[in-house]
Amino acid sequence: MKKILVCDPISDEGLELLYNTPGLKIEKRYNSTEEELMEIVPEYHAILVRSQTKITAPIIEKATSLQVIGRAGVGVDNIDVDAATLKGIVVVNAPDGNTIAATEHTLAMMLALVRSIPQANNKLLNKVWDRKSFMGIELRNKVLGVIGLGKIGTEVAKRAQAFEMKIIGYDPYVTNERAKALNIELVDLETLFRKSDLITIHVPKTQETNNLINAENIAKMKTGVRIINCARGGIINEQALYNAIQEGKVAGAALDVFEKEPETESPLFTLPQVVATPHLGASTEEAQVTVAQEVAEEIVRVLNGEPVLNAVNIPFIKSELMPMFQPYLALAETLGKFIAQLMDKPIEKIKITYNGEISKYDLTTLTNTILKGILRPVLQDAVNYVNAPVVAKMRGISVEESKTQAIKDYANLIKLEVKGNGTQHTLSGTIFSNGDIKLVELNKFSMDTLPTKHMLIAPHQDKPGIIGYVGTILGQYDINIAAMQVGRQQLGGEAIMILAIDHSVPEEALEIMKNTEGIFDVKYVYL
Repeated sequence: MKKILVCDPISDEGLELLYNTPGLKIEKRYNSTEEELMEIVPEYHAILVRSQTKITAPIIEKATSLQVIGRAGVGVDNIDVDAATLKGIVVVNAPDGNTIAATEHTLAMMLALVRSIPQANNKLLNKVWDRKSFMGIELRNKVLGVIGLGKIGTEVAKRAQAFEMKIIGYDPYVTNERAKALNIELVDLETLFRKSDLITIHVPKTQETNNLINAENIAKMKTGVRIINCARGGIINEQALYNAIQEGKVAGAALDVFEKEPETESPLFTLPQVVATPHLGASTEEAQVTVAQEVAEEIVRVLNGEPVLNAVNIPFIKSELMPMFQPYLALAETLGKFIAQLMDKPIEKIKITYNGEISKYDLTTLTNTILKGILRPVLQDAVNYVNAPVVAKMRGISVEESKTQAIKDYANLIKLEVKGNGTQHTLSGTIFSNGDIKLVELNKFSMDTLPTKHMLIAPHQDKPGIIGYVGTILGQYDINIAAMQVGRQQLGGEAIMILAIDHSVPEEALEIMKNTEGIFDVKYVYL
């Protein structure tokens, strides 16, 4: 008998599969503390949570029988995925189950915002008949800027077209061909800010999207713009939004998510131009059943030893091959993450070449891991080892894999080429005999670089003073250089410096370096 612990309230209808599968026993324990879970976790084979319960590293450390942790929802930020991976525990989620619920809530919030429905309703319930205070606007012929064209952003765009809105969108992982097929004009972020009458956000919270809607970017928007966020809190700087509404720059906002939740004291709630709901995007009866069904199916697959569809952390590799593949999985993800952060334009084509002994094997898992590394910085939990090829295809990205057993300089080598809208980058890496990941080629430059968490890449003209200047700027921002490598092909020509640094680089420092004569570009890479 395998025991499954349900830690948060989850639809019984959605869990019907678990109740009806022989050999499974379901137990519910809500509102347990970390200490309580640490005490009881050894007896369970699966844990199922929503967003309330946190499955931490200390809990996972005590789990002697646990095979799978399931999240009935999209994000897994309340699960220590790294700790689970080290323990060999599969983490699964339900990335598609609440798509329609979130889409419809976004449209509801948009309509409520432009017609002041909650405010008018409150007045009438308080016995005040007031028509003059609530003059709205029509959605027809307005420009809707959609930030993020994943499943939810795409569904919102489709439905907004029924209102005869013009849709423009920003998503670095969607090609022009894919956007045209959806009748969406693909633009850069600054153009979206400048042209949009309404802006709706549909991206995960990442290092790149955190504080995305800030004072600087709000200043680029139309006066009278309206902003909707049913994605994640923290993407909008709430103080900057409050100030912009007070000043009349922003006509109003509809918010379902907040930087800190639960939130009841936000100054935004004092503004009559704001419509707010307490994170209700996924709160429909149908969505709660669907996400529970999806994650229940995944749990049964794991407990039966079958391949899973939405594994967040563990790719499927035969156990006897895992010792050989393990370091290459890390290399593959590093290559993907690294090259994705070099691209300024939407990716249209990815070519992966495997050289050496590894080319004899089925390398689907490595290819999926590379794709996950490329897509994850933007899409976060919506992409995993299994669905990465599907996600790439949905965005119009072509993927080509080739193999050769020919050995040139390294026993095994993975070469990655990425193209998009006239931009191209290549990156090659290998595993040294001691197990270290080494990056050995970037574009046309040879290198011998051990990847680190924070890196700075700067193509520049090979002339005295450039390297010292970059070091000086970093020093002014109290950023230490841990290691440096410089490559060039000819004296006085183009060169590249690759710096391992101790901290992230502020955008202000990057701009200073980019605007320096002799420096062609600067990219901060976070691994």
